[in-house]
Amino acid sequence: MSTSTGTDRSTTSNEPSTMLDPLVPRAPAQGAQEPSRLHVDAATIGYDKRIVSERLSVAIPDQSFTVIVGPNACGKSTLLRGLSRLLKPSEGHVILDGADISSYKTKEVARRVGLLPQTAIAPDGITVADLVARGRYPYQGMLRQWTKTDEEAVLRAMEAAAVTDLSGQLVDELSGGQRQRVWVAMALAQHTDILLLDEPTTFLDITHQVELMELFTDLNHVGHTLVAVLHDLNHAARFGTHLIAMKDGAVVAEGAPSEIVTAELVEEVFGLRCLVVPDPVAGTPHVVPLGRDRDRP
Repeated sequence: MSTSTGTDRSTTSNEPSTMLDPLVPRAPAQGAQEPSRLHVDAATIGYDKRIVSERLSVAIPDQSFTVIVGPNACGKSTLLRGLSRLLKPSEGHVILDGADISSYKTKEVARRVGLLPQTAIAPDGITVADLVARGRYPYQGMLRQWTKTDEEAVLRAMEAAAVTDLSGQLVDELSGGQRQRVWVAMALAQHTDILLLDEPTTFLDITHQVELMELFTDLNHVGHTLVAVLHDLNHAARFGTHLIAMKDGAVVAEGAPSEIVTAELVEEVFGLRCLVVPDPVAGTPHVVPLGRDRDRP
């Protein structure tokens, strides 16, 4: 399934033409009466017998760039795994387009919701182009094989994630930051209008962190709904449109960054004394740790 030569694998496709552009989402499903396409309704989520969140209810605003923040082990990634159907609530529901997400077939979920996991392992000996092409798996089937649409989606996803020049290289020979961008490209090739991102800036230097966050902002501006788990609160406040702050498996606060990011909230959630000042470039809340007593004003 290599895309390095741009070979057309088929002459027909039943997919809409918007699939050719990973920055243009498909129209949402019609007829859903829920407050948002993706939300959690009184869900208890955990691992085996260990409960992380109990009776958790939270909605992801449509066409938002929602960022989930909080200290380690607070339930951020657990919530994201529940939203992606990797974890099934023992009680309650995760609702996607008006129905319990567990009621959909796997490929149908994958055509609606894309996931960039926190840790991903590529098969040995796979090239960048072939790994990105795996993002097209939800659209393959007995009667629908590789098409020109798939080829174009993969090429545009690699271009958007700035990995086109790596297309013929082996993934296991790349740096950590390069591999992360390749996984982002695979998620973009999946071409879903809801994209879940678990710590997407891991391994990236500051330049590539900002470039990636700006790419996510571009996706959001053209109508994609994004949900990301981030550790960097300043990135969250600068690029996110909606924040969900969690502690001990529960939502402590949610809303626009300008409305909820305060020194009081940061100390409550993270146990960090700080000042919150306007970002000198974006004007968004910027957290400045106070540090030891000698550093405090």
